[in-house]
Amino acid sequence: MDTGLFKAAIAKFVAGFVAVGLLLFVPAGTLAWWRGWLLMAILFVPMFVAGLVMLAKAPDLLKKRLDVDEKEDEQKSVVVLSAVMFVSAFVVAGLGFRLGWPTLPSWASWVGAAVFLASYALYAEVMRQNAYLSRTIGVQEGQRVVDTGLYGIVRHPMYSATLLLFLSMPIVLGSPFSFAITLVYLPIIAKRIKNEEEVLCKGLPGYREYMQRVRWRLVPHVW
Repeated sequence: MDTGLFKAAIAKFVAGFVAVGLLLFVPAGTLAWWRGWLLMAILFVPMFVAGLVMLAKAPDLLKKRLDVDEKEDEQKSVVVLSAVMFVSAFVVAGLGFRLGWPTLPSWASWVGAAVFLASYALYAEVMRQNAYLSRTIGVQEGQRVVDTGLYGIVRHPMYSATLLLFLSMPIVLGSPFSFAITLVYLPIIAKRIKNEEEVLCKGLPGYREYMQRVRWRLVPHVW
């Protein structure tokens, strides 16, 4: 086991757990918020398990997933906008619980949790199919175009999965106001994809031809 990688992964996991917990429960004014704990459970338990699996079987992929230092200037703005969106959505959901704002029915939270977990499984399958996945935009040494499996259906299945993940989180929290905030992710992800495809067309042989073969970016027959 790579001890340094293990420590780095654990440190990021703990930091993420604490940050999300603070963003949810401080505005809520209490720890007695079951929807907040439901989101924490479905978010961090699978994340912890996935991290252990990658550490054991694909440490190089884990290293890529831990690297969040974007090189592309346009992607840096995407990261900032995404962070603002998440902070706003979590804080608004917590405040909504504290102040008694309208909420979705309990069953909606459980449906949202099911969608979230299914989307997480889809995300894991995408990572299994594409060993070049990283959290930053760029062309890696020896990278080739992956055009089979989910990549034969849409060009960016990882973003398809994250779109479902992000939109389901405010539903888990029962906040229609937070859901409205997370809709901002649609133009954000469109901006990221546009820049990513420009980078890949320039630096990855065969990617332009791949775009001609696989027409849809996120959702078949939609976009």
